[in-house]
Amino acid sequence: MTIFRVFAATVALAAALPAAADEIPVKMLNSGPNGMMVFDPAFVRLKPGDSIKFLPTDKGHNVETIKGMAPDGADYVKSTVGQEAVVTFEREGVYGFKCSPHYLMGMVALVVVGDKRDNLEAAKSVQHNKLTQKRMEPLLAQVQ
Repeated sequence: MTIFRVFAATVALAAALPAAADEIPVKMLNSGPNGMMVFDPAFVRLKPGDSIKFLPTDKGHNVETIKGMAPDGADYVKSTVGQEAVVTFEREGVYGFKCSPHYLMGMVALVVVGDKRDNLEAAKSVQHNKLTQKRMEPLLAQVQ
């Protein structure tokens, strides 16, 4: 078998295999690049099957799904304060997350999985306090 055939067979095999899923780290911080009580990054794009590892870099944080800000059928997430949480995203759509103890201080994040945005309008309609809304609006504006 020539080198070209071996290379072509390797490329064909690699194309047939499913892409490896990514795991993205997201820090939960008392103070970060975008202010106090933040997720870093606060906006993440993923492929279905990818995961986020939420890291309580500073103590006293958790991650929880914001009601009304997840695709139908998606698992509800609520981690223990101070513990890492790995969340794998199988359903496409828009997901909103909060740190339960610091939600009123605007500690929110937005995750977009895949290309479907069926729940975007529902996510936009969720009511937040003034500070949280101020942080959520620019995140939602990044969804295309």
